[in-house]
Amino acid sequence: MRRVGILLGWDENNASSKFLFSRLRQRLRELGWREESNIRLDVRWAAGNVDRMRVQAKELVELGPDLIVTCTTPATAALLRETRTLPVVFVIVSDPIGAGFVASLSHPGANITGFINLEPTMGGKWLELLKEIAPRVMRVAIMFNPDTAPSGGSYFLPSFEAAARSVGVEAMKAPVRSEGDIERTIAMLGQEPSGGLVVQSDGFMLAHRAKVISLSVQHHVPAVSDRTLPTEQGGLLSYGPVDEDLFAGAAVYVDRILHGTKPAELPVQVPTKFELRLNLKTAKALGLTIPPSILGRADEVIE
Repeated sequence: MRRVGILLGWDENNASSKFLFSRLRQRLRELGWREESNIRLDVRWAAGNVDRMRVQAKELVELGPDLIVTCTTPATAALLRETRTLPVVFVIVSDPIGAGFVASLSHPGANITGFINLEPTMGGKWLELLKEIAPRVMRVAIMFNPDTAPSGGSYFLPSFEAAARSVGVEAMKAPVRSEGDIERTIAMLGQEPSGGLVVQSDGFMLAHRAKVISLSVQHHVPAVSDRTLPTEQGGLLSYGPVDEDLFAGAAVYVDRILHGTKPAELPVQVPTKFELRLNLKTAKALGLTIPPSILGRADEVIE
């Protein structure tokens, strides 16, 4: 019986989060690992709460597992405060070099490797898509929680601000740490018809996605993100990697490590497949006319 700890920075009651975790478990089964037969999974969900991540990281390390899988940047950081010897496979981490997790992508070193979900240029890409789908937008806020966002929220800022200058919109930073902060920011953006929103990918924003989506529609503020604002749950437009592929890849790394490969020998992987998803119902509620350029590129359209 091998033992694997899993520290997920997300909310276990979220359907998308549960689906991605199920993809990890399914791929492990396909690789021959059967729960309660030859592998035990000790799972912890933190719901975007950094303090909870630290407590759960300590719990998992004390269980003495063969390795630990982490999901999100703050969950990985919390775990590495507890151990630099147990093998670690991370997933949904944007900047592992900047966070000090790995020495390089090709040679991660030490006890950790994993799968990047987003590169820093995505901040600019989200803003460009927002301007394309809502051309009247003239000021755009980028929302994030400094406690959970990659590099404290600065990871996507350079590309976001460069894109804002390129398309002629005012760029604003919108750090939030509570639902009250989210409500005030979106209400402020909705006071004028020219406000728009880009939502960073981080555990806190993921845990509060429903609130962001409902408030954005209520205040007529078009919002774009990766799968942090899923279109099947009412998000307007999402663009990002296929996260389920990253979780399946993490399962392969778990298998290889359990068979003797060291994490330092496994390069950090970057996403290769991206999807653009659109919700026409939300677009209609926001009074937007979708340009053919968006419709033609969309991988999924919800009508």
